[in-house]
Amino acid sequence: MNFKIVYDQPRRIRFRCGGFAFDKELEYSIYKRITSEAYVTDAEIHSENGGILIFYKDGSRSDVIKLVSSLDPRKMEIVPVSSDYSIAEIDRRFKDSILDVTLKKLASKLFLPMCIRKYIIIYRGLKYVLKGIKTLFDGKLTVDVLDGASIGACLIQKNYKTAGTVMFLLNISGLLEDYTRARTKAALADSLSVKADKVWLVQDGADVLIPMSELKKGDVIRVRTGSVIPVDGEISEGEAYICEAAMTGEPLAVMKTVGNSVFAGTAVEEGSVAVTVRELSSGTKLSRIIELIDNSENLKAGVQSRAEKLADSIVPFSFIGFGLALLFTRNITKAVSVLMVDYSCAIKLSTPIAVISAIKEAADMDITVKGGKYLEEFASADTIVFDKTGTLTNAEPVLEKVIPFGKYSEDEALRIAACLEEHFPHSVAKAIVKAAADKGLDHAEEHAEVNYIVAHGIATTLNGERAIIGSKHFVCEDEGIGITLEQQKKIDEQSGACSVVYLAVGDTLSAALCIADPPRAEAKDVVEKLKKSGFRNVIMLTGDSTKAAEMIASQLGITEFYAQVLPEDKHGMIEKLKADGRKVVMVGDGINDAPALAAANVSAAVSDASDIAKEAADITLRGTGLEELVRLRELSELLMERIHKNYSFILRFNSALLLMGFCGIIAPGTSAFLHNASTMAICAKSMTKLLPDKEK
Repeated sequence: MNFKIVYDQPRRIRFRCGGFAFDKELEYSIYKRITSEAYVTDAEIHSENGGILIFYKDGSRSDVIKLVSSLDPRKMEIVPVSSDYSIAEIDRRFKDSILDVTLKKLASKLFLPMCIRKYIIIYRGLKYVLKGIKTLFDGKLTVDVLDGASIGACLIQKNYKTAGTVMFLLNISGLLEDYTRARTKAALADSLSVKADKVWLVQDGADVLIPMSELKKGDVIRVRTGSVIPVDGEISEGEAYICEAAMTGEPLAVMKTVGNSVFAGTAVEEGSVAVTVRELSSGTKLSRIIELIDNSENLKAGVQSRAEKLADSIVPFSFIGFGLALLFTRNITKAVSVLMVDYSCAIKLSTPIAVISAIKEAADMDITVKGGKYLEEFASADTIVFDKTGTLTNAEPVLEKVIPFGKYSEDEALRIAACLEEHFPHSVAKAIVKAAADKGLDHAEEHAEVNYIVAHGIATTLNGERAIIGSKHFVCEDEGIGITLEQQKKIDEQSGACSVVYLAVGDTLSAALCIADPPRAEAKDVVEKLKKSGFRNVIMLTGDSTKAAEMIASQLGITEFYAQVLPEDKHGMIEKLKADGRKVVMVGDGINDAPALAAANVSAAVSDASDIAKEAADITLRGTGLEELVRLRELSELLMERIHKNYSFILRFNSALLLMGFCGIIAPGTSAFLHNASTMAICAKSMTKLLPDKEK
């Protein structure tokens, strides 16, 4: 690439390659290429003038020059822009735009004579006038018409100073709104993007660690125990116990082998598999981000839509006021002062800025909101409905109790169970091994080779006897271990709401291990706070037994619950609640919750929810707990309060300006300045945080 060095200092050098050296789409590609070198610490790329600013380590100046010389934009591929770079670029461009507009205004005022400035103002003003005329011919009487009329009136009066001030303030207000929207979109994209850094690529019989960005469709990657699968794909080698609790709502992992599909976000609990990449997670997420952002623009809050309609409906009254002022005062200056002030501009700008800033604030709290209207719905909701498994509970099993039989004590049965289960670290196995560890039970290997029977359990030989552990179907039906009526009665009485894992040594049942799924640690506190925040009804729905539902509900202080509920039943119950006049929030995690999530006034999915649940939900909690629901309730209520306060201020302040303009107390220029300054101020205020920062 041809260039000239325009700035050269130690550890910093700026190149100028010309305005047509590379397109804007290649800025990030060039940035990535340059910063990939170890001797480069940072870089800035500007396509407008072909500028490349590089920060480098001591002694690397010649390497930097060679690097820039080797760049060939014609041969470079466009690299998708990361959100971090996007946000930085948005911030930089906003600062540059504000500085550019302000400096041009000052330079014009300081260095250009009025005879030249007035022609520039006329030229720029005609653009606003023509836009207003076009809007009027389209059959619309909006703020654009009012802006064009006010600037046109100033030009007719030859009040160029006022016209210039109005256009300057309108320009600043537009930049402020565009910046807020663009930065919020970038922040949302960043909050949803996949941040997997590296993967193990299977290449020529060996596993090679490569950056995630280099992965392509059709590549084969290795995923081992404890790792999250970063892509959608198909298992081409090996088998593994994969946790899909987020997808199914069940805490137990699923065995998958060659030919089975796996999905991004699921985790390998035990085993090792080679996965052929079908869909890159980055690509999948990117499409979802785009869809989300598009939807968020369309799914405006009801209050936002009403604000926009109100803003446009007020415009005719501004013209009526102008006419009345002219009729009664016979003073064009006073009449123009009235025309300079309107309610609609501030209403139309401040409301969407407040909404989108609240969405951004929610994103900073690890809450993704798909549209402004869902914040409004969440603020006014009076009923919140929770799924149980995976939502109010962690879907992380714990050993509740051991029921021993025969010659084995409770501790001995647990020791044997842990001895077998330690080889297979799925969720239930982990619960059993942890319980043994907590009791200090030594479970050193005393058995032969352990065999895992897919989807059933574990078998081995222990001290010359066959030992098995697993489901009732596996132990009793497949292995032929008998359970007496007395034993079954004891299990039924003591297991309560727990799931049961069966242990047999030899030909007899040795123990029943009761596995529970306890509520989240924060769930009780969250339920109580939600009640205090105005939710009159807190309801729990579950497909579990009545006994299990009653136990969890009692622990959490929930008085209304429904057990053994099918997915279609959940949907029907939500519809019934709405028909009874309730505004319903539904919170869930699994595929079985999707119909209910879609039916609710507003719905939320927890962080480890299934992809389907997240798609169906209006809000996604990306944190590990449920506390975000309380914060979101407070945020949404404060947003509505801010919007109503904005309305009140806009009405009072602009009414005062209209009155002072009508009475001739203030000139049109002053009226325009105060009106636009107040609009900018209220928009800037609407961008500020609603909630105090959460204490660490």
